[in-house]
Amino acid sequence: MEKLVIRESNFSTTNSSTDKQHYFAGGHQHLDSKEWKVLLPAVLSVICVLGSAGNLTVIGVLISSARKGKPSLVNSLILNLSMADLLILAFAVPFKAAAYAKASWTLGWFVCKTSDWFIQSCMAAKSFTITILAKACFMYVSNPTKQINIKNKTILAVMLTSWILACILPLPAWLFATLKHERSGLVCVQAIPLSAQDFMSVYVKLYPFVIFWAPLSFAFIYVWRSYGRCQRRGTKTQNLRTQIRSRKLTVMLLSTTVTFTLMWLPEWISWVWVNHIMENGPAPPLFFAISAQVIMFAISLLNPLIILSMSEEFREGYKGFGTRLILKKQKPDSEPQETQVENSSAEAPPNSNRSQEEQTKFNQNQQEAPSSSKENPDSPINKDIILPDVEQFWHEREAESTTQENDPIPWEHQDPKIQPPQ
Repeated sequence: MEKLVIRESNFSTTNSSTDKQHYFAGGHQHLDSKEWKVLLPAVLSVICVLGSAGNLTVIGVLISSARKGKPSLVNSLILNLSMADLLILAFAVPFKAAAYAKASWTLGWFVCKTSDWFIQSCMAAKSFTITILAKACFMYVSNPTKQINIKNKTILAVMLTSWILACILPLPAWLFATLKHERSGLVCVQAIPLSAQDFMSVYVKLYPFVIFWAPLSFAFIYVWRSYGRCQRRGTKTQNLRTQIRSRKLTVMLLSTTVTFTLMWLPEWISWVWVNHIMENGPAPPLFFAISAQVIMFAISLLNPLIILSMSEEFREGYKGFGTRLILKKQKPDSEPQETQVENSSAEAPPNSNRSQEEQTKFNQNQQEAPSSSKENPDSPINKDIILPDVEQFWHEREAESTTQENDPIPWEHQDPKIQPPQ
């Protein structure tokens, strides 16, 4: 969305006379300072890495909780919000960092055409999602049973509609993006032809209202009503746990909405300034335009932090998700030990003594039984220990030897042909 006015005399193109204005697109700013060319990509890289880790954690917790039960509308919308953040961090921020680091546009025609359109589509989808999330929060606070009655098809239809609308509205950013030659090389610009002047004069006035002002105004209204409803739900007949959960959900959504609005506002000021600038008028300062875009990308870093820190349900889900990951890593480590025991028993010599072989197996079973009972208290070993035939065999042998040694008249149990001593 970042654009700066460029004078037509700066371009060596024959079609420049047919275009009223040219704007930088794709993040290219003709940075002359080497410090800026290093600092901006470094800051964007940190935002990309940390934000991707946070959003992947939120997505993992939501998918893990959805497998346990029926997915709710609120969790599905939070998942949609995290997916939009992840798309921006994965496919927009790296190209912006590469564009800032180069002296000319080297990312190709397709990236130039889709860069600003893709960012605006994801940001519009986030704006619509926050509005729908505020409405869903108000529904939950008013009547929690409404959340249960919403079908999965309805949830998917709402999310798909928001994305389709978000991709259609910024289409002029795709249509008017093009590559032009300058003295220093290629630049990616937004060039508005004369045939589209009437359309764009109306579009630049309605677009901020449809994408930014109207959705977030409705979101603040619903969040404020939800917060007021939570404050009044203090009767004895209401479930205390539902009341506390509703209040925390409302506070989390309020923090997300305020953060999203305040951090996206500088980019809209820059966009409106550029699109309503008078001929030969002052352009937005370079530092302000770059800072506005970096702050906009930082939203994708702060959103998962707000969700994970302010929602107790997400913190519990995060702990369970981490525990399951640790258990999955430990299972492959324990399997080779079991296979080694089986292989060692299988490699025993075939002509070894039978009693020694059985005694070895019996000792191994005795050593493995306590450890397995500690790991799994519900195992059959703790409930009912059944002695193997080998143990019974050795008990009979010991009983026979003891009986023979302590028998005062052993000749009574001997063969009749053998005479007792005289």
